[in-house]
Amino acid sequence: MRTIAIGCPRWPIVAHDLSPDEPSAIFFANRVVAASVEAVASGVKKGMRRREAQSRCPELEVLTHDPARDARTFEPVVAAIEAFGPQVEVVRPGLVVMAARGPARYFGGEEQLRAKMAEAIDDAIASKRMHALHTDDRTRVGIADGPFAATLAAVRGRIIEPGTSRVFLAPFPIRVLEDPALCDLLMRLGITTLGAFAALDRPRVVARFGTEGEIAHRLASADDDRLLEPRQAPPDLTVARELDPPAKRVDIAMFAGKNAADELAATLAEKGLACAKLEIQVVTEHGEERTRMWRYSSAFTSAAIAERVRWQLEGWLADGAQLTGGIEHIRLRPHDVGAATGVRVGFWNRRGEVPDRVRRAIARVQGLLGPSGAKQAVVQGGRHPSEQVALVPWGDPVEASRPGLPGTRTVAGPIEVELPVWPGQLPSPTPVIVRERPTDLKDGEGNVVTVSGRFVVSAAPARMRRDGAWHEIVAWAGPWPVDEKWWDETTHRRRSRFQVVCADGNAYLLANESERWFVEATYD
Repeated sequence: MRTIAIGCPRWPIVAHDLSPDEPSAIFFANRVVAASVEAVASGVKKGMRRREAQSRCPELEVLTHDPARDARTFEPVVAAIEAFGPQVEVVRPGLVVMAARGPARYFGGEEQLRAKMAEAIDDAIASKRMHALHTDDRTRVGIADGPFAATLAAVRGRIIEPGTSRVFLAPFPIRVLEDPALCDLLMRLGITTLGAFAALDRPRVVARFGTEGEIAHRLASADDDRLLEPRQAPPDLTVARELDPPAKRVDIAMFAGKNAADELAATLAEKGLACAKLEIQVVTEHGEERTRMWRYSSAFTSAAIAERVRWQLEGWLADGAQLTGGIEHIRLRPHDVGAATGVRVGFWNRRGEVPDRVRRAIARVQGLLGPSGAKQAVVQGGRHPSEQVALVPWGDPVEASRPGLPGTRTVAGPIEVELPVWPGQLPSPTPVIVRERPTDLKDGEGNVVTVSGRFVVSAAPARMRRDGAWHEIVAWAGPWPVDEKWWDETTHRRRSRFQVVCADGNAYLLANESERWFVEATYD
């Protein structure tokens, strides 16, 4: 099926309404998600760590990734796209797909349709911004056979002739599938391009990788008109919620939306089904109806459904022009429904999926407390132990570990974790309890231990004070000097770290900063 994809490069940057002449970058889990044109010109790239990005562009403005804001600001753009045809499917904020056959006939051909859509969408974006769009940030439109090929064609602003999409996709690297775990495994197996993956026998791919592998193989083969075997979704799969009184706030509407998402996921799992498209519909107290279609690159999970519902409700309720009254009904309807043919298992038969019961419990907590009511820990870079773990809302994307990469070290425990090595980072083992509190450190003669400007210790530590009592030190190591952000007077930090073991068997991580001593963390 001929499909048109409309994408706005660096949409998170465009949504922030920043001047294109200012270098800026969006970060999540300490990595670059999107960068402005000026930042890219300075060497900042997607996936780059924050420290390296700032070293290449010291004046870089650091911004936090906010998918909800991106979806909310993208809603007027989707409304402009709907003027060209029905059934617009939002893949993610900044990218939509729709059938091209009907609109192309109406506007006189695919090339004319592509030009008119790009112009109309750029005008819609420009009307919402204070600054003009940079040339590289203007809308890109591509047409090909299937949504996946059309998306890659949009990146290059091309129209792929009918029947040639598989040839067009063949040279692309396997990582464009945007499934880090599957792509990492395929690359270790020697499959580095979409063409090599598409050449594999599909039944064997399904037997080895399950539903996710089948979906990826269909994408690589330009056979994704329907991501799963199509069938008409029975009416009882639609989940509806009635709100009484009508909700005018996102948190109230989201309470019902999360319950509906949880019920839909449970119903699909019970029937052994999976869906790749989700229709979200609301009806207001004044009888207004709003419908939006979301497409997912894999089979929708409970967390993914709840995330899309939250984004869409925020997009509709944040702008008063979208809805004139409170939401009275919410309906979730799955599309492209097919059998869930299996779950991918690792080389050692280890499953990394969170049990559905846990997902539903967390979804209920977020329904009560909001999206930030339940968070998960994400390992990231940093020198201080408290900087190496970030808390992100459950369901938001997290950075996938890539074991075996150079410049990493493995932290042993119940689950082995790969941590990036930073200059000035503490050696293993990693502390268990991170809590900073003041302390005192003295040598054998009762004098306070000091550290010079060249990070030289005045004497060997002999005693430290903890909980009001002095404890003898039987072993120590250090100092490990850290001189951070010396170019910025407001954030500059200069400290020395020590590891000490007391006679009672307890071990601590101490730090000296501004001639004061602190207990930074405790070892188990």
